[in-house]
Amino acid sequence: MNNNIQKLTFREKAGYGFGDLASCLFWTTIMTQLLFFYTDVFGLTGKAAGLMFLISRLLDAIFDVVIGMAADRTKSRWGKFRPYILFGAIPLAVFAVLTFSTPSFGEVGKVVYAYATFITFMFLYSAVNIPYTALLGVISNDPIERTSASSFKFVGAYLSGFIVSATILPLAAYFGKNEVSKGWQMAMIIYAIAAVIFLMITFLSTRERIQPIAKEKTSVKDDLKDLSKNIPWMLLFIVTILFILFVCIRMSVTTHYFKYYVGEQVVPWLTNVLNFFNKFIINPVIGLFGGQKNELLDVAHKFGFEVLASVFNTVGQGLSLIGVLLVPWFTKLVGRKSAVNILFIGALVFTSSFYFLKPENVTLILVFQIFGSITGGPISALLWVLYADTADYSEWRTGRRATGLVFSASIMSNKIGWAVGSMIAAFILDKTGFIPNVVQNLDVQSGLKSMMSIIPSAIGLLALIILAFFYKLDEPTMKKVKEELDERRKLQNT
Repeated sequence: MNNNIQKLTFREKAGYGFGDLASCLFWTTIMTQLLFFYTDVFGLTGKAAGLMFLISRLLDAIFDVVIGMAADRTKSRWGKFRPYILFGAIPLAVFAVLTFSTPSFGEVGKVVYAYATFITFMFLYSAVNIPYTALLGVISNDPIERTSASSFKFVGAYLSGFIVSATILPLAAYFGKNEVSKGWQMAMIIYAIAAVIFLMITFLSTRERIQPIAKEKTSVKDDLKDLSKNIPWMLLFIVTILFILFVCIRMSVTTHYFKYYVGEQVVPWLTNVLNFFNKFIINPVIGLFGGQKNELLDVAHKFGFEVLASVFNTVGQGLSLIGVLLVPWFTKLVGRKSAVNILFIGALVFTSSFYFLKPENVTLILVFQIFGSITGGPISALLWVLYADTADYSEWRTGRRATGLVFSASIMSNKIGWAVGSMIAAFILDKTGFIPNVVQNLDVQSGLKSMMSIIPSAIGLLALIILAFFYKLDEPTMKKVKEELDERRKLQNT
């Protein structure tokens, strides 16, 4: 085995990124639209949806640890982690479609169906995504290469988010002209086919290179004991839960926000935008051919909240992608830990600003989304790089490596964050008197505004404090850890 720095080709980095391009076709749809789908299409109350999110995702969080430990102990000709991608892709795609299907059942039957399909989907998602994420810890021994691979992973994630944000509502509307629920099902079928193809690309283009130094088998008890004593990992676990709460509460109600808070302001805003393009671009071009037309102005009245929600989410994903592309440069400039802290501060400032925006401030809403996405988008990518550092730190300290467990337990923090965040959003809707598809009272509108601004910002501030003042794995420390681990592997193979 080569113990020198293990460089990755562009092909392998891009292939690894396709894994999150696949996964996030499903995950972004769930983050941004599942609560809306359950309340406004499927027919669940906010309280019922929130309770289901909590129960199903907490069960799934426990399952994450099981999958992580199973993956660490898997031996096959494809490695430890890649077989789960190969064999899990198609079942995952099938249950994604079933989750966004609406059966002709009664109220109780629908609740049972929602629990069964969503829990199964989340289990399958874990069975594929945890081994996929753990690949980051074993495809190279070089932190810079892993940071680069992580950037490709999140390029895939945000590119997928961009696609979902721009297309899910239009696709659901297009295919659901006569039956709204059918539109959502057809949209997910398209996503499911694409996801299977992308996951196969990831399987075929990646390799597992890092092997544990310790040759003896370790028990589950030893692995869990090592994890419980890994203080940097425990701090990141808490930070991740808080960060996901910061993101999830906003994303869960974004569509509600534009449908029930911004509301009809889409018409004057879109009219002004189209008028600008007509006056300075379209009409001058048409005028060159002897005429002027203003038909586009009538288009504004044909659009509802979907256009603004799609624009908002698409802007967010696109600018997050740009932020992720700048991660390698920014981390080299200031270091991984400092980069997270700086970006977090920016994200908190721009998010909290939403509290002061009124429904008619559509342009400002989009402007703050732009800057909030550039600063907030790369945080996830950097947190996963820090998790790879904690896996190295644990092996350096104990002599044992459990990459799958480190990442699966870390993903568990994501699931806990999404479970609690979705539940909070759903319960606030229910508590303020939300009723789907009607004009909302002032309590509901105030709740939506708070969930887009001060509620997530308060939670994010706590995460920033923990990361800035208590997490200690900085660049000098990790340089020492890497050098000593490389020396141990060199001695083992001589």
